[in-house]
Amino acid sequence: MMSLVKGRLLGLGVGPGDPELITLKSLRLLQAAPVVGYFVAKAKANKGQGGNAFGIIEAHLSDSQLRMPLVYPVTTEKLEPPLTYEGVICDFYDTCAVLIAEHLDAGRDVAVICEGDPFFYGSYMYLHDRLAERYQAEVVPGVCSMLGGVAVLGVPLVYRNQSLSVLSGVLPEDELKRRLADADAAVVMKLGRNFDKVRRVLGELGLSDRALYVERATMNNQRIVPLDEVEPMASPYFSLIVIPGEKWSG
Repeated sequence: MMSLVKGRLLGLGVGPGDPELITLKSLRLLQAAPVVGYFVAKAKANKGQGGNAFGIIEAHLSDSQLRMPLVYPVTTEKLEPPLTYEGVICDFYDTCAVLIAEHLDAGRDVAVICEGDPFFYGSYMYLHDRLAERYQAEVVPGVCSMLGGVAVLGVPLVYRNQSLSVLSGVLPEDELKRRLADADAAVVMKLGRNFDKVRRVLGELGLSDRALYVERATMNNQRIVPLDEVEPMASPYFSLIVIPGEKWSG
């Protein structure tokens, strides 16, 4: 029988990797939720692993809480036509929304955890778009990877009236070059296979000396590597480049 009182959808930012960077509010809502959803790559799920975000919060869960893995059908692998990444992943989020809605309709709150911040390149946002108009939704912000990165690099990001550009490494080379040329300060995310392109653009703009690279910031396997020593094909998804604003000695 369907509950008359619907459950709440909770989008909880759990920080960039360091378990101590989860907020008190996220922790409180997490521990009170009867259902905990988390995204995980298929390769990790097949090994019985829960993924990065789940690793941050696993120790805080009780045996009574239902774990709900949301397993990505694809990540970076190539698909044979007529399949496209966009189409497959869109269907995946549709399916996830249906599964979560079943719990919400039964009156159970569902906490969906998200590494970093739910609304900053977070997978949770695609569920929010599908469910927030029908159910009560609460989003708790989290420390995003960009801020975790500048913290471990030990560099101020923007001074006084400077503007910050957050750019995706997936951008076409000419577009990336134009936007970086106009930026006071910038963070380039989504490197991975795009790393070599991004490094080439930074060199052409004379920004290589200001650019700082970090991968898996705040995690146990964090690495800070000089830009010219990074192996292009070894740069992981959880990596970013920071071009801090020019110092102001006021």
